[in-house]
Amino acid sequence: MEFSNLIQRRYSVRAYKPDPVEDNKLQGLLEAARLAPSAANRQALRFIVIHTEGREEELQRIYNRDWFVQPPLVICACGIPSENWVRKDGKNYNDVDVAIAMDHLILAATDAGLGTCWIADFDANAAREVLHLPDDVEPIAFTPLGYPAVQPGPKKRKDLSELVRYERW
Repeated sequence: MEFSNLIQRRYSVRAYKPDPVEDNKLQGLLEAARLAPSAANRQALRFIVIHTEGREEELQRIYNRDWFVQPPLVICACGIPSENWVRKDGKNYNDVDVAIAMDHLILAATDAGLGTCWIADFDANAAREVLHLPDDVEPIAFTPLGYPAVQPGPKKRKDLSELVRYERW
């Protein structure tokens, strides 16, 4: 698919079919995330693939929405700040690197006909407990992953003139 069409097709899916995600598609998405750029190529991130069946109750401790556990999979994108590149002023690029990789995964999912929804408003403590995360690993974002059950509505976005400045603020 042409890239401009792909980014127009991506949307936040909040209704999923229970149909399984083919392993070759899942591996393709994970490969897209692996190939994402990261600061100094540290790749200080990990993805946790979680099957939802039988785990709905504990997963809803992380994010309490029924549609979160509708699809067969949920993916958690984690960062490892202690392994990441840090800019001279102290800015750790952990969140940036994980976000780039997650975006690669989400766009690859759209290209494969799958739906996702970027979730940042989750209970980090519950995520740590449910996923048995080590202390040095930080959950950054989640996405359900499955086949969309509904078609998207129109996207609401600000006009480009509100978002772009040239040369100076």
